[in-house]
Amino acid sequence: MEAWYIDSSKEDQRLPHHLDPPQYVTNEELARLGVLHWVLDADAYESDPELKQIRKERGYDYEDILQVSPEKLENYETKIKNFYEEHIHTDEEIRYCLDGSGYFDVRDSKDKWIRVWVKKGDLIILPAGCYHRFTLDQSNHIKVMRLFVGSPVWIPYNRPQDDHPIRKDYIDHFLSKELSGN
Repeated sequence: MEAWYIDSSKEDQRLPHHLDPPQYVTNEELARLGVLHWVLDADAYESDPELKQIRKERGYDYEDILQVSPEKLENYETKIKNFYEEHIHTDEEIRYCLDGSGYFDVRDSKDKWIRVWVKKGDLIILPAGCYHRFTLDQSNHIKVMRLFVGSPVWIPYNRPQDDHPIRKDYIDHFLSKELSGN
């Protein structure tokens, strides 16, 4: 999985927005922010034993499939703008890319954006309370499996949410070590 710090350009959000020179971020750095990642066999998702094991270990017992593209998503323009609004959730956000590609942007401990490029086969978990947003890349299409514990809850709490208990938990669990330099 590729990830990098992005510029503050207001150009098309589907562009990579690399800094000059590019500043890449490792999976280990993402893990310190609570962002987890696996590469699975997207063509065999229905029978993949590794996916079954991840689901069992993390309690993901509900799934649905979402396709995001101008042709497949009703009210596409409105929804893609909503996905790109910076927000948190009270639960993990789990996305398994079955086809296409897109970007999840997450904030680091210094409030800078990191762009995570999700492609076919990538399963990504963003922790509850992590500021993030999503957009398509220039392929303009992604098909993802969304996983949940129990009934799906997908309520975005747009920034600012620094006083939200789940945000405070996220800061205590992941960012406080980064901020203190430990």
